[in-house]
Amino acid sequence: MDQGIKFVREKRATVLAGIFLAVAACFGWPSGAAAAQLSGFLETAFGARLTRDGLTKHDSYNMLEERAQLKLRHAFAGEDIWADWRTVFSFKGDLVLDGYYDTTFDPQVRDLNLALSPASFLDIKMGRQVLTWGTGDYLFINDLFPKDYVSFYLGREDEYLKMPSDALRLSFFPKAVNVDLVLIGVFEPNEIPKGDQLSFFDSFQGGIAGRESDRSLLAPARQAENAVYAARAYRNFGSSEAALYLYRGFDPMPRSYESEADRGLYYQRLDAYGGSLRGPLAGGIANAEIGYYHSPEDSDGSDRLVQNSMFKGLVGYEKDLGNDLKIGLQYQYDQTLDYGAYTRALLPGDYIWDQYRHLLTQRVTKFFKNQTVLVTIFNFYSPSNQDGYLRSSVAYDITDRWKVTCGVNIPWGADYYTDFGQMKRNKNIFVRVRSSF
Repeated sequence: MDQGIKFVREKRATVLAGIFLAVAACFGWPSGAAAAQLSGFLETAFGARLTRDGLTKHDSYNMLEERAQLKLRHAFAGEDIWADWRTVFSFKGDLVLDGYYDTTFDPQVRDLNLALSPASFLDIKMGRQVLTWGTGDYLFINDLFPKDYVSFYLGREDEYLKMPSDALRLSFFPKAVNVDLVLIGVFEPNEIPKGDQLSFFDSFQGGIAGRESDRSLLAPARQAENAVYAARAYRNFGSSEAALYLYRGFDPMPRSYESEADRGLYYQRLDAYGGSLRGPLAGGIANAEIGYYHSPEDSDGSDRLVQNSMFKGLVGYEKDLGNDLKIGLQYQYDQTLDYGAYTRALLPGDYIWDQYRHLLTQRVTKFFKNQTVLVTIFNFYSPSNQDGYLRSSVAYDITDRWKVTCGVNIPWGADYYTDFGQMKRNKNIFVRVRSSF
């Protein structure tokens, strides 16, 4: 089923190209066009395991791939509607030769869209695109667009953490407040470990699982009533920005049980409301963000199989200390609501999830050698879950074309069912060599 979802994603992206050609035919293809901007890279990546658990496909490594990316940006010019609307066509696609899966080719379309401005107060972007907003650094409260956590734990470039969606985005710019409206016709879930490349905690098996896991992840049906809606209203107040958020769709993480007997998890309906503030403070930049996750399928929290409503809060601060040294600190607080109703509904043998979660992060970045060498250390630590995750890397720009990145991923935890504790057998050291053009 997971492979079927992946196939449908890429087939939809391919069909978008035909749709754009049809739209162009309706308006008439421009008589003149500005030169296209073409760029890309070739990359080799390898991740060697630091621990072996015998559960995944390969016990000594978890990443071995060759990647080619091509980016095309085409801004139209001439005497026609495309130029008048400042239309831009964007494409970004990867072709991956994945040696981990017996040298399979995997085409991936990350961008395939048209951006246009039919009025001074309106921008439109339609097609496959990466959507993001919010103030967190690797922490997402109001950004409920899909993420790829497999890429995150393997050590791929940070851009692959955020997955694309097939969406329509409308951006309005009136004087009082700016507004973004997003419509995603087909819900896109997060990409999470499934056991073949990264082991994880499988509640159906009661422990860490790999390839033997037979759980099912059940996505909502592809129909109009299951479309996803998101909105953001934001405004600057001097040097600070305040924003309000709305999300109506599904939880991108499969947290609820469709069937215990059939080992099925599903993506429950989710309504999220939130706000954020970001601005200068004490020589640095401070941010704060809150979110309320309402669970329409379990409003009173009494269904033990459905994730309860939650409250989330985040505060952060980053500062440039000079000499190319920058630090960032964050604290996130999560609370499961209606917790008493949840615990009363539990049956003997059920896992009892905590009511509160506290998470601290620290980021340190430092440039060396005329800013050609970047050292990054990012650390997650949860005192409530007693787990954490260290991500560290060194990136060296040998020339304008060649870049080498080495790093480590070290998740750890006292228990095997917490967010980072379940990943502790996936420690690795990785290297990426990239040639850009």
